[in-house]
Amino acid sequence: MANEITVPLLPCRSIEEIVEFYTMLGFTRTYYQTRPNPYVSLKREDLQLHFFGIPGFKAEDSYGTCLVIVDDTQELFEAFATGMRRVHGKLLVSGIPRMTRPRKRKNADGHTGFTVIDPGGNWIRITASRPAPEEKETSSGRLTTTLDRAVVMGDSHGKHVRAAQILDTALERDKDTASTAELVEALAYRAELAVRADDTAAATAALARARSLPLSEAERETLAGTLAGLEDLAAVLHPTPRP
Repeated sequence: MANEITVPLLPCRSIEEIVEFYTMLGFTRTYYQTRPNPYVSLKREDLQLHFFGIPGFKAEDSYGTCLVIVDDTQELFEAFATGMRRVHGKLLVSGIPRMTRPRKRKNADGHTGFTVIDPGGNWIRITASRPAPEEKETSSGRLTTTLDRAVVMGDSHGKHVRAAQILDTALERDKDTASTAELVEALAYRAELAVRADDTAAATAALARARSLPLSEAERETLAGTLAGLEDLAAVLHPTPRP
């Protein structure tokens, strides 16, 4: 048999919170009930997610998760990011809810992925169906190798403090031997990890160091996504008052 469809059913504290969050990301509510049990279904093109409410449910205790395989993780990330910026004036990069940036995952055969952690504490893990062409040529530097490990720890497992410790050791060890591009990539992730840990000082220091590194035009083009991420972090650390 072919053309099967699987739809995740995930827990949450409040279906109203869920509807507000996913509407921001471009989803449409397709079903909604409060009695006898809270339940809502949401859809964005072919992506469907269903949620059931549990009174007293704690998002931080959730083990809810699902895997979403897409052709282009960057395109979907940008669509979600646009919705977040429109509603909040910034990306949500710490706490619950939040969203990580697309990064190559060592534990996913090098496929790029990012994660949405919704108000119910559910991890919606979005991964590319195949490696992008540019991902086939990767740096073999020691700092990049350690960064790949840190991404698995921080983005896949949610252990951002341990990921920061791993990266701090490598940044000190390889500060004189890593390429400028490697340093920018590692510092950008270090700044993001610090924001997740509410460590403003570390985030500000990593952001400033990354911004201070000289880059050629070719490097800026290659690191466009990373540099955009730095600006998103700057908006979190130094928010502009909204009218």
